[in-house]
Amino acid sequence: MNLNATIIGQTIAMIVFVWLCAWLVWPKIINALEERQKKIEEGLAAADRSQEKLAEAEAEAGEIVADARQQATGILDQAHARANEIVAEGKEAGVRERERQLAAARAELEQETNKAREELRGQVSAIAIASAEKILNREIDGQAHEDILGKLAQEI
Repeated sequence: MNLNATIIGQTIAMIVFVWLCAWLVWPKIINALEERQKKIEEGLAAADRSQEKLAEAEAEAGEIVADARQQATGILDQAHARANEIVAEGKEAGVRERERQLAAARAELEQETNKAREELRGQVSAIAIASAEKILNREIDGQAHEDILGKLAQEI
């Protein structure tokens, strides 16, 4: 009987122990496990959100880089266009300067030609007077004949 009483005593002690554990210890363990589970779920959710935000940030960074490249290309195109405009303006300025210098050279050439013609007319009239003096062997009124020869030179 002792054997049975021991088993019954142990069974009662075990039941009391299990009941005390279920009543005092088990709720605290369950609460701790639930809190831990919530923290893990929150951590995993935060990790998922951060992964999504990272993907969004990478996509946004890609868009920003693409926009920057597009702007850089636009700026380069504008710079090339402006460079071409500057070259064209330089060419136009060179053409205008060349034309101005040609006009100035033509005007100077015309002045030199007119000056040479006047000198030539003067020499021709002097030679004509000298020739006429020699032919006539007398002195001729230089002013009257010079006017006549000047008129003849202008007709020529």
